[in-house]
Amino acid sequence: MQNSLLAKYSGAVPRYTSYPTAPHFHEDVDCDKYAQWLKAITGDERISLYVHIPYCDRLCWFCACHTKHTLKYEPITIYLEALKKEIAAVGALVSRDAAVTAVHFGGGSPTMVRPDDLVALMDALRSAFRFADDVEISVEMDPNDLDEPRYDALAAIGMTRASLGVQDFHPEVQKAINRIQTFEHTKSVVDAVRARGVHSVNCDILYGLPHQTQATVAETVKDILSLEPDRIALFGYAHVPWMKKHQTMIKEEVLPGLEERFAQMSLAASLLIDAGYEPVGIDHFALPEDRMAIAAREGRLRRNFQGYTDDAAEALIGLGASSIGQFPQGYVQNMPATGEYQRMAEAGGLAAVRGVEVSDDDRLRRRVIEEIMCRFTVSFAELTAEFGNAVDVIVAEARAFAQSNQDGICLIEGDRFVITKAGRPFARTIAAVFDGYLSSGKGRHSIAV
Repeated sequence: MQNSLLAKYSGAVPRYTSYPTAPHFHEDVDCDKYAQWLKAITGDERISLYVHIPYCDRLCWFCACHTKHTLKYEPITIYLEALKKEIAAVGALVSRDAAVTAVHFGGGSPTMVRPDDLVALMDALRSAFRFADDVEISVEMDPNDLDEPRYDALAAIGMTRASLGVQDFHPEVQKAINRIQTFEHTKSVVDAVRARGVHSVNCDILYGLPHQTQATVAETVKDILSLEPDRIALFGYAHVPWMKKHQTMIKEEVLPGLEERFAQMSLAASLLIDAGYEPVGIDHFALPEDRMAIAAREGRLRRNFQGYTDDAAEALIGLGASSIGQFPQGYVQNMPATGEYQRMAEAGGLAAVRGVEVSDDDRLRRRVIEEIMCRFTVSFAELTAEFGNAVDVIVAEARAFAQSNQDGICLIEGDRFVITKAGRPFARTIAAVFDGYLSSGKGRHSIAV
């Protein structure tokens, strides 16, 4: 039965970190439109900032992020100057009464930034925006970049959450993905950030990697558990060589098949749950006292371009090349090419080149998809209270899909559309049922499991 479900519901669908998804962004959303959205942020709103550093000193072949390899620091220096100009320009358009409640440094490898430059970058952010006293500051970290001065700089900027990519500790797997990172080195990073007062550590594990087996996944999970991270993300490797050319370095014949991928995922999830972690959404796990676990239990879990979050900010502002922002009015993306981004930032500060303004139908479907991805259930009554009679079309679609589905992955319970336990691994596929754009054929996506 499980194999037949895999074959039927593991097709290529979006990850739904936004709706509409990025392939449907267009050039009608430009710097002028972006400026209007920034000016519309009111003084009582909360803001999240995402700061993108699109450089790495080694290129991991599994990575699907927007980044480029460099062994020289000069490109980073030039990029940071442009980034600070964008920060100043954006900050000038946003009400100083609006409070920044979360900052996320992503990449690439933010920890490539030299200590003095990292502190200066945070100073630029604090000069441009008003930070809440309890602001959460998270940083994606490459253990191979880190040294004592960088640890001290991370403490100086007020980092509250460290996010470490682990993937798999098995040497053969690491060699195949060009990511050499020992357990001992990783443990030293966790120890160092905790010694400096960081209260939360997140670790990423991947399944479906080349040469990966259930045994290597189990061993990696065991090692990770010994570090006692507060959160663990369990992602399936997305093999998209048509989009990320460096993934052609990974030989497809050594990738696990669909059934093996699913077995790796299921094994890892069961080990994490047995260790006391609570499942959050489709691919996160957190200790019961962690903020994300609490948000999931209380129905406050959200999903954005950083994945699952407990952040309730009304606006997510993306800063840096390729960054995506999310606003009540829609989504906006900066110029992806670093050279052109720098030219735009130096010339006028803003660097938006595309996005999408959401319609009422988009807002409704976005809510339905987020409910499926975060809570595995959709309340028709709650939707009606928010969206009125427009919900009727969603109710009809949900009832039709549940009634036609003979595989037990979803059902109607009273006024709720419910994804069953058997259907939860296929939540992305179920969410796609309510995607009004997917049939247009724009974009290629990774498999759903």
